[in-house]
Amino acid sequence: MRVRLAVLVVLLITSAVAPAQNQNSSAVDAAVRAVLQDQVDAWNRHDLDRFMAGYWDSPDLTFFSGATETKGWQPTLDRYRQKYQSNGHAMGTLSFSDLNVEALGANAAFVRGRFHLLMPDGKQPTGAFTLIFRKFPQGWRIIHDHTCADEKSR
Repeated sequence: MRVRLAVLVVLLITSAVAPAQNQNSSAVDAAVRAVLQDQVDAWNRHDLDRFMAGYWDSPDLTFFSGATETKGWQPTLDRYRQKYQSNGHAMGTLSFSDLNVEALGANAAFVRGRFHLLMPDGKQPTGAFTLIFRKFPQGWRIIHDHTCADEKSR
């Protein structure tokens, strides 16, 4: 009898916790995707300041492009400006695909996806990225970004 009661209690607890975890994962997924969509929209308006609002404004932000590390929010913004807004450079039109958002709890998420840029000269750089998001009082922010261009894009 006690074994049946214990099994019943475990089943009840498990069934009560699973929907809460699924709801939390869905909320995290939606919030993170909203940040990413805001970034795409800002990029396509050529608004790097708004694009960077999706990143943690901290000297501890890490951004990797291939094997090159940029540490800090301001150096990351400076890198984007140099690469996409300086003379002879263009931002193009950005899109993301194959997004996979995995909640790592109520306040963290891991994201995998692909980027595609359509440049004014017709080139189409593509690649993969992994991101780590953390939830702050001001919202979800990328704290780590590792982006790598496809071989054909280099």
